[in-house]
Amino acid sequence: MREHDVISWDGTRIRTWRAADGGTPVLLCPGVGSGPESWPSLTGRGGLLGWYMRGTMGSDRPVDERNISLDDHVSDAIAVLDDAGVERCVVMGWSMGVTIAAELALRHPERVAGLLLVAGAPGDSFDAMLPVVPGAVRRFVGLTATKLLRQAGPVLDSVLHRVPAPDVTAFLLRHSGVIKPSSDPKAVANAVSRFLRHDWRWYFTLALALGAAPRQDLGTIVCPVTLLAGRDDVLTTAESMSGSVGALPQARLRVLPCSHYLPLEAPEVVSAELDLLLERVRSVDFATAEAFTSGSRSRT
Repeated sequence: MREHDVISWDGTRIRTWRAADGGTPVLLCPGVGSGPESWPSLTGRGGLLGWYMRGTMGSDRPVDERNISLDDHVSDAIAVLDDAGVERCVVMGWSMGVTIAAELALRHPERVAGLLLVAGAPGDSFDAMLPVVPGAVRRFVGLTATKLLRQAGPVLDSVLHRVPAPDVTAFLLRHSGVIKPSSDPKAVANAVSRFLRHDWRWYFTLALALGAAPRQDLGTIVCPVTLLAGRDDVLTTAESMSGSVGALPQARLRVLPCSHYLPLEAPEVVSAELDLLLERVRSVDFATAEAFTSGSRSRT
């Protein structure tokens, strides 16, 4: 894993990472405060690249701390692609990173060859949470809980920064229902070790800002799209994901017996679905090129 810094539109220093040389480029749009450790089946994959959100894991906070909107995250994604010399690639997103990936495809369709959206709704994230809560109050409950957690940030810091060793924490998470016990304990411990060190007030500030993005209309997206939803996900309902892609001509939805932490619980499925999406993208690109060539010949 190689890391270095790029400068985004407002001068903020963003820490970007690349898994390995070679391979087809794939951009990973992170969930709030997450890193590549959350994708154990992909971290050795050539061409995979991404970044850490503003103020997390080596990326600086912006001087103007209001610069953490969806616009800013999309600008960071473009800065990462430009720095890597990647003109067009498949884009992945997990959790609230789905909102970033979808917005990147909507604003810059020429840069996005395909979308893999995992356990996240395209915009209006708080309305997509808590399937056991009535829909009419779901957004209110999600927003209120997140605001309370932001206020409790210093307390969370004092507790979570002193939790037991990652292996112990991973065991507790895997046997508490937060992450399913089918996940690899070593992979969970690796993902947890840095995640628990966040400044939690800032973490929930990021979540509130990105969660404020309205539901996105994906109707103009024509590239191949794959959605992976968790049947037992309490942070993103399968309905909130499927409703936005039902009419898309190139959409594929798969619901798995997983929680919100699907990349840790079904890593082999994520890898297989990414391979399938890359093949679909190649097929579409080939058909498009053939159609263009045939059209040019008919005109001559």
